[in-house]
Amino acid sequence: MADPLLSVRELSVAFRSRGGWTPAVSDVSFDIHPAETVALVGESGSGKSVTALAVLRLIRSHVGRIVASRLSLQGVELLSLAERDMRRVRGSEIAMIFQEPMTSLNPVFQVGDQLAAAATSHRQASASEVRGDILSALESVGIPDPVRQLRAYPHELSGGMRQRVMIAMAIVRRPALLIADEPTTALDVTVQAQILDVLRRLRDERGMAMLLISHDMGVVAEMSERVLVMYAGEIVEDAPVNALFGSPGHPYTQGLLRSVPTLTGDADRLVPIDGVVPTPGSWGSGCRFATRCSARGPICSERTPELSAMPGSSTLNETAEDAHSHNVRCFAISHPSMYNDTRLGHEHPDR
Repeated sequence: MADPLLSVRELSVAFRSRGGWTPAVSDVSFDIHPAETVALVGESGSGKSVTALAVLRLIRSHVGRIVASRLSLQGVELLSLAERDMRRVRGSEIAMIFQEPMTSLNPVFQVGDQLAAAATSHRQASASEVRGDILSALESVGIPDPVRQLRAYPHELSGGMRQRVMIAMAIVRRPALLIADEPTTALDVTVQAQILDVLRRLRDERGMAMLLISHDMGVVAEMSERVLVMYAGEIVEDAPVNALFGSPGHPYTQGLLRSVPTLTGDADRLVPIDGVVPTPGSWGSGCRFATRCSARGPICSERTPELSAMPGSSTLNETAEDAHSHNVRCFAISHPSMYNDTRLGHEHPDR
């Protein structure tokens, strides 16, 4: 297997608070390989966006702190870079599409000016070269009459067009890794499908890797090769997409899938997950999902489970870091003798 494009090990993020430091992400580890799409899923407040911002080092030191044993892109350790060098990495090597295009775009500047700023960031280029790059980016995301759209202001564009502009800004420097944070939020289903087609085509044409942050399991099933399920600041399941949808191991993942409506299921009887995601700093000891888990046992409130391989999962080298392994943070997996198999079902909707 090729070396990973992005390698993250033991990433933790904490934010300043009146009581000191409040943890938001704890010991997150994963790899993304060239041309691979990895989905990061979970409820709001799970730490997905914070993880992405930490990878880009967009959390300022006076607000929060980032700690990791490894945070490398193409072999370059990002945490050791000076801020000036990190700015060169953003956009050219790794780029991000933020959740809300209307708030991400500056309302007082034309689209062309904002694209030009992204295209010329930390590089020397002629006006004709920049204009060519901008028009090529707009054409690649399916914007009609790109020359005319250069003069438009964000409020003059539809939600789908603004999202396409955001994608164009992200890919104008041809990054190796694109982070897409809820790229279809607030879009109707038709426009959502179009945006996903654009992302898929760009990935295939450019060999670009992608970290897709989403709470939409349908989007995850359609777009990704591997899925990281995040809960209360930590990864609770890491699996190939087919394995995750076919045999989800963690009770939280099972709950997410049961709460998704399907064409064959009973649309009037969705099964929600009881309770809410605990706030950062209130996790306590033991499994962070224990208070919401119907399969919890005594050990769940006493000890913290580690990511363990699912029994029978297919791996290349029997390590938890392997991209093809199916790993779950649950005592029902690591200590199955303590549980009755009927307490931890594997019901899931059709993919």
